[in-house]
Amino acid sequence: MIDVKHLSKSFGDHLVLDDISEHIYPGDKVVIIGPSGSGKSTFLRSLNLLEEPSAGTITFDGVEITDANTDINAVRRKMGMVFQHFNLFPNMTILRNITLAPVRTGLMTQAEADQAAMQLLRRVGLEEKADAYPSQLSGGQKQRIAIVRALAMNPKVMLFDEPTSALDPEMVGEVLNVMKELASDGMTMVVVTHEMGFAREVGNRILFMDGGKILEQGSPEAVFGNPQNPRLRDFLSKVL
Repeated sequence: MIDVKHLSKSFGDHLVLDDISEHIYPGDKVVIIGPSGSGKSTFLRSLNLLEEPSAGTITFDGVEITDANTDINAVRRKMGMVFQHFNLFPNMTILRNITLAPVRTGLMTQAEADQAAMQLLRRVGLEEKADAYPSQLSGGQKQRIAIVRALAMNPKVMLFDEPTSALDPEMVGEVLNVMKELASDGMTMVVVTHEMGFAREVGNRILFMDGGKILEQGSPEAVFGNPQNPRLRDFLSKVL
């Protein structure tokens, strides 16, 4: 589904991503772990060109999105993105936050979008919040809404950039549960997270990044149970 070839990214003289080549297949649950500053979020944000690569190519669903002639906004409609912060529109109800993009892009009529949004809200246990405003929700509820808003566009892949890092500890579980459900339903997912329990339980492939490179990857059993790279062993000794 996503094919990355020789991806590099520099900010000035600082090389953040160093010649990464990687494939993400339909149905994959790829979880990216590593220390802060290792390039995890930059790699994830490059997958839908929120970060412009300095070199290399990225192909999504057969379309080379790094080609200047590609309509990146059309491609992004198929790629749901959930950030650390919720980015909900504070002046709109929850229902309007969810339905705005599908209606504006012509994907659905307002009636269709409303119906789909209510189904998604039921799925995450927030149906009663449809007419509320973001300021009336907890952090965990806002993040669940942010996930619903991304799902409302019927994406082919979901990208999560540390979706629980801004939450109070007691709210982390409710967001991870929604993500686990998504995974069990077969959604293709790429997740940057510090939640090692989630990585071990949900990921079918773990990527360990440091210094802008993928230093090791494999199944959760291999990466957590028998790490080969000394830097990965050192990292896991501090976080597990």
